[in-house]
Amino acid sequence: MKNKLVVFLLAGIALLVLPFIAQAAGNFWVRMIDFALLYVLLALGLNIVVGYAGLLDLGYVAFYAVGAYMFGLLASPHLTDTFEGIKGLFPGGLHSPVWLVIPLGAAIAGLAGVLLGAPTLKLRGDYLAIVTLGFGEIIRVFMNNLDRPLNITNGPKGLQQIDSIKIPFVGIDLGKPGSLFGLEMSSVTKYYYLFLLLVIVSVVICYRLERSRVGRAWMAIREDEIAAKAMGINTRNLKLLAFGMGATFGGVSGVMFATFQGFVSPESFSLQESVMIVAMVVLGGIGHIPGVVLGAVLLAALPEALRWVAGELDLQRLTDGRLDAAILRQLLIALAMIAIMLARPRGLWPSPEHGKAAATPTKS
Repeated sequence: MKNKLVVFLLAGIALLVLPFIAQAAGNFWVRMIDFALLYVLLALGLNIVVGYAGLLDLGYVAFYAVGAYMFGLLASPHLTDTFEGIKGLFPGGLHSPVWLVIPLGAAIAGLAGVLLGAPTLKLRGDYLAIVTLGFGEIIRVFMNNLDRPLNITNGPKGLQQIDSIKIPFVGIDLGKPGSLFGLEMSSVTKYYYLFLLLVIVSVVICYRLERSRVGRAWMAIREDEIAAKAMGINTRNLKLLAFGMGATFGGVSGVMFATFQGFVSPESFSLQESVMIVAMVVLGGIGHIPGVVLGAVLLAALPEALRWVAGELDLQRLTDGRLDAAILRQLLIALAMIAIMLARPRGLWPSPEHGKAAATPTKS
């Protein structure tokens, strides 16, 4: 117990000072860490659906998009500039507070998750993956085309001038640099602590869910749905709960992405994003919280680190344009993922209990 306490204490101190160390090397590295935390939040949400309940969801990025566009509409000049009626109601513009948008983003995304789960209750495996994939593409196409006849999402141009988050009562604006105990804090460093807080809360929620009756019921459905139903588990309601609960994480992540970027467009929510989030869960260790966090951090940080290396080496100039740095980066990531899955088919940090063989009977 003492050893665990020491480990947690050292890890907490390291996480607190990490952005200041990275900031000394440049805000690029802090920004990379911020995006890694956002992907950890997304991967934890998808782990509820895929890891706990065993429902292969390839359209998870749709909930990410719902949260991002919800915040973009409520915290940008788009609606007031487009609709005179809204401008009359809010002459100073829509500037929704953080205590409203985070729960609202979670609620709307959760509702979208339930709406997705309802027609897919009897589907499993590949069929469920195809339907969820279609749902994710439908949301992206809607966001891309809802600029006529009423301009709701501004189409492929996206939503701009999205507000940064302002912490109530203390007057802290995360979009502006500041200082703490004489140390300069950039905007990305301030966002780091907000994202870290959300990740810690999410890990605690997932940990409690995993060990609750609901979590054990989800795992029973994952292992054998027919046997779970025979034992009296209400598989319909629990599947809907898994979709809704996982979607809330995606909605909150979308809100954070929109305020962090200050801009959202349909290009940010492509099928590749969904596949990448699924890969984070599978690569790290499906159903295991530490493994999911590890997988998300690696797959989120590795592309950006390789981008920096390619920029520093200036590969295109060195090879006279014969080697594209972006293609090389994707190739290296793909090769790394293939090598890891061949060496560790259950993930980098799999659950110690999943797949455990039955005890060998002893002879009397």
